[in-house]
Amino acid sequence: MDTALIAPANASFLGIPTVIFSVLIPVVGIALFTYIMAKRVAPLIFANPDFRFNRFPERVFNVLKLWLGQWKHPRYMTAGVVHILLFAGFLVLSVRSSSLVIIGVSEDFALPGFGGTFGHIYNFFKDYAATMVLVAALIAAYRRAIVKPARYAVPEKYGKDHTSEAIFVLGMISGLMITESLFEASAAAAAIQKGLKPEFIAPLSLPWFLRISIFWMSEGALQATHLICYYLHDLIFFSFLCFLPLGKHFHVITSIFNVWFMKLDKGSVKPVKWGITDEGLDDVESFGVKEFEDFTWKHMLDFYSCADCGRCSDQCPANAVGRPLSPRFISIKARDYAFDHYPLKDGFKAGEPLIGGIYTEDEIWSCTTCGACEEECPLQIEYIDKIVDLRRGMVDEGNVPQSLQKPLKALEKRGNPWGKMEKKRADWAVKDKEFKAECSVKLVEKGDTADTLFFVDSISSYDDRIQQITQATARILTAADVDFTILGKLEKDSGHEVRRFGEEMLFQSLKEENTENIIESGAKTIVTADPHAYNALIKDYKDLPPVKHIAEVIAEALASGKLRLKGIEEAGKVYTYHDPCYLGRHNGMYDAPRDVLDAIPGISRVEMLKSRDRSFCCGGGGLMLFYEPVEEQRMGQLRVEMAKEAGANVIVTACPFCMVNLEDAIKTSGLEGEMEAIDLVELIARQMITD
Repeated sequence: MDTALIAPANASFLGIPTVIFSVLIPVVGIALFTYIMAKRVAPLIFANPDFRFNRFPERVFNVLKLWLGQWKHPRYMTAGVVHILLFAGFLVLSVRSSSLVIIGVSEDFALPGFGGTFGHIYNFFKDYAATMVLVAALIAAYRRAIVKPARYAVPEKYGKDHTSEAIFVLGMISGLMITESLFEASAAAAAIQKGLKPEFIAPLSLPWFLRISIFWMSEGALQATHLICYYLHDLIFFSFLCFLPLGKHFHVITSIFNVWFMKLDKGSVKPVKWGITDEGLDDVESFGVKEFEDFTWKHMLDFYSCADCGRCSDQCPANAVGRPLSPRFISIKARDYAFDHYPLKDGFKAGEPLIGGIYTEDEIWSCTTCGACEEECPLQIEYIDKIVDLRRGMVDEGNVPQSLQKPLKALEKRGNPWGKMEKKRADWAVKDKEFKAECSVKLVEKGDTADTLFFVDSISSYDDRIQQITQATARILTAADVDFTILGKLEKDSGHEVRRFGEEMLFQSLKEENTENIIESGAKTIVTADPHAYNALIKDYKDLPPVKHIAEVIAEALASGKLRLKGIEEAGKVYTYHDPCYLGRHNGMYDAPRDVLDAIPGISRVEMLKSRDRSFCCGGGGLMLFYEPVEEQRMGQLRVEMAKEAGANVIVTACPFCMVNLEDAIKTSGLEGEMEAIDLVELIARQMITD
């Protein structure tokens, strides 16, 4: 027990009461930490507002699941388990570390409730927690210094490697565990030497092994060890606290807040300015992010919260094909900018443009907004809204890639990126005599009405290949006894990519026209076969009837018996399903398309390694078809390789843009005749039993 040795609160060194150090170290440490945090909070004060104070129950649940439960960490199993052990150990030991600070002033101090039986139980688990944390820290250090996973590497263009910082912090963590355990072990060893009953130490724990190791020491040596370890622990504890806001380990402090304020609606895009309605956009003087202070305070908190784990970039398809984008460094470069322009010493430095400063134009345009980075991040850092805001800033300055200027002008003039005549939107339904003979499509422009509106969107209206998907959709709706209309020339592009490419005012114009015509159609339900249109109508539009993707309609029709399917007759066909980003990750629709596929008798289906919420973007999506990025390989080609490696020779998707890219990838990969791509509705239309 502690009474076997003189406690820090009662000891002296060279005639100086050590209690002075017990008070001085925390006071200086807390004062320095407060100063550092005040400097770090400064840019958030100058930032744009962000509305994150709603939906309290959801935020509580997210903190419990994602922060406390460390839900996403095991997605990278080894690193995830190590992090969970460190995190759990720290939670347990935070009580001990806090009480140790006060024990240096009051020997018998115990936190409320920890003075009796519960305190003994806590100490038992605390001993194992210290052991667990030390082992986890050593494993983490080994991985960082020896194994060196590729996702930790820092390319030369992005600056210095952060391995030394990580090893230093792991060393501090190990030091905390060892000094606290030696403080406890020295008291227990001295008590046994004096024939007193020592404080119970958990068998085979770190303090237990240390007590055995130092039992031979003299009483004076044990006393010195006891005091030295206490003050070393104090110094490391407060040094660690003050070091956290200086680099990538800032997330230890900010992570709980970042998860609490996380974005709750996937697939949506933040407004141009919080607090300004769509109608008030004409009065906005500047759009988007041009300088650092144009970011919102939550997005700056994101920069501070980045743990530099590299998971986002490891999953990013743009990074995988060699585009000049690595989401991880979107955060790190901005954090470095904040540290440099809001230094701990001296005043704030003048701002500078971000594009051409820390970010390049190609870097920001390279993003497909697929959401893989956000899905992977265990700290819920947001990237898409930042990318969109940076694009808004560039568009506001007239800085648009050459390849995108023509489709954007066409959208403004004709309502579609190809610049084709509005009256030709319904040609797929009225000009194809063979199709028209078997499927009559109602047109709102001719005064037709129906309970269901089939929103076709631009690519499905004008692209010759994709019109086959549109016709298959119409056949399925007819076979399922769905009475539907289309807007025809009254329909404009949904504007999904227009908004995500930063052309907010053009998007608002497209949205306004579509909304008015949809409401006037009298439809009670909207159906679309395009996930991008589906996402736009749900997330970007307001006050519309319920929206369904065609996969949901097919699943319902199969369940009710309105649709029946015949078996696969082609031998040797192995199918795999490619999750479109805006159907899967952004809207959580993973099962409906798979259920539909599995309803086909005799189908052989396999999953690709990257599937469901880890699906790999095809590289398409609206205006991305027109953008000409610098890349080493096409995303679609990588995706086709994944399908081939899974043993599939037919790739099924549920998105017209994915179809364009996958078919192109099969051709450019030299796999024609060996691989094929087909849309879900084409496959179902082919397998329908028609009486």
